[in-house]
Amino acid sequence: MKLRKIYETVVAKGIEADPRGKKKVLKTIARAKKKSKDIKKDEKEFFDTESLTNPYADTRILHGKGDEEIRTALLGIDMGVGEILLADRLSSRGRKIDLVIAHHPEGKAFANFYEVMHMQADILNTLGVPINIAEGLLEGRIKEVERRLSPANHTRAADVAKLLDIPFMCMHTPTDNMVVTFLQDILNKKAPDSIGDILKILMDIPEYREGAKNNAGPKILLGSKERSAGKVFVDMTGGTEGARDIFKSLVHSGVNTIVGMHLSDEHRKEAEKHHMNVVIAGHISSDNLGINLMLDEVQKKGRLEIVACSGFRRFSRLKK
Repeated sequence: MKLRKIYETVVAKGIEADPRGKKKVLKTIARAKKKSKDIKKDEKEFFDTESLTNPYADTRILHGKGDEEIRTALLGIDMGVGEILLADRLSSRGRKIDLVIAHHPEGKAFANFYEVMHMQADILNTLGVPINIAEGLLEGRIKEVERRLSPANHTRAADVAKLLDIPFMCMHTPTDNMVVTFLQDILNKKAPDSIGDILKILMDIPEYREGAKNNAGPKILLGSKERSAGKVFVDMTGGTEGARDIFKSLVHSGVNTIVGMHLSDEHRKEAEKHHMNVVIAGHISSDNLGINLMLDEVQKKGRLEIVACSGFRRFSRLKK
């Protein structure tokens, strides 16, 4: 497969699985196109032209022209300098690595990944939270994340990939969209009665069983196995954790239980104030699920061998 084909498939499938719905995603792309037309001449060199077709700022080709032929990819959750050197070492030992794929963003995709957080407002709106409240609460949190990212030396791994001439890409929100849609569909269909039932559903999924073997399986953060599940919201996409003050609005919108990847202590305290049930499915295991679902879609398009590392385990759902 060509590198560009892999990248375009990831973006397209991410849009299909986006919990906002395709219409909302296309509006985001339309706004980027309008912005490109209005941009001043002296600012054009800084405009990210990928935003005209890819609404996810945290998913980019970080090194490579796109026409490279890819047969084997080294893929993991966090792929930094060490993993790129590993790709070079494997190639030198006879196992040719044509591409390094990271889940968590690197390079320019990391520097700008707070941009995808805006999608959280639309997701909350679909649950019944008024859009003005959702946007208002998120505004401060997005600026907080932007400030936190601004001093980071974000090009380190991409620089190494460039020096070694190893194609390098990252796919973050599109794969997170895959896991959200997959889990929300299962939970909606199975309609778990209790929090314990949610845990059983999660533990039937290979990625979460693997996580449990490594002491990183699903856990109840707030609530108990006996408590009613009620309306369940799978909250695993949109860059990173949203506003701490959103739990009150979620409760008022009828949400009783959140199934998430992780929750900071500050967020946990706010959720507890509003008697919200919280199940932590697991960060890395949830990332694994989303990546595996995405790889199934990519491998339908052509041959691609995956060498797993950095916390990733391949579980294919493709029929052999």
